[in-house]
Amino acid sequence: MEVGLQRTFVGDEIAPVRVKEFLDEADEFSLLMMRYNCAIREVRTKLEVLNDELSVIGQHNPIEAIKSRVKKSESIADKLLRRGKPLTVESIETNLNDVAGVRVICSFMDDIYQVARMLAVQDDITVLEVKDYIKHPKTNGYRSYHMIVEIPVFFSDVKRSMRVEIQIRTIAMDFWSTLEHQVRYKKAIPNTEFIVGRLKECSDTIAKTDREMMEIRNYIQGS
Repeated sequence: MEVGLQRTFVGDEIAPVRVKEFLDEADEFSLLMMRYNCAIREVRTKLEVLNDELSVIGQHNPIEAIKSRVKKSESIADKLLRRGKPLTVESIETNLNDVAGVRVICSFMDDIYQVARMLAVQDDITVLEVKDYIKHPKTNGYRSYHMIVEIPVFFSDVKRSMRVEIQIRTIAMDFWSTLEHQVRYKKAIPNTEFIVGRLKECSDTIAKTDREMMEIRNYIQGS
């Protein structure tokens, strides 16, 4: 049985491609998605432990919220097709780093780097890639700290190293990103360029406010 209909570019033509059963129903695909969900639980537990510890030794909870998700099968297929990669379970593990995603929402900018450092030094976490879009924001104003990590997950008969993308940002950065995402994927928005320009201005304002809020907090704590 085949399920779903995806599209991929062949030269200048758009050709229909059947997405095979593994995307929704094959045992191997379901097993892989279960493993990604387990990897997310491992990362969430580590973050919750760090937050609890810091609330005791530092009198401050750096993490306001933790959100997580595993990519939907359609999104996985679409990304593989756009990259010209085969639609196989092996290809997912080899070519995609963001199937499992964890988003960490912090109060202040320095909390972001503190949480990232504390994760990176744990001996069972391997940091594969870091992209600092706070110090080097995207042209549209997007700011966030991204880490691709590999973490061991123990199952009944095997230990598997699973990759997880971790995004760490402030509350304001997350609010901005949510709105920008709506603009990017909503069709038929009038004056799109005007909206994009205003979002960029908002991003700059948010960055300035984040820095000032951190300075105010530091002043209060030091007084």
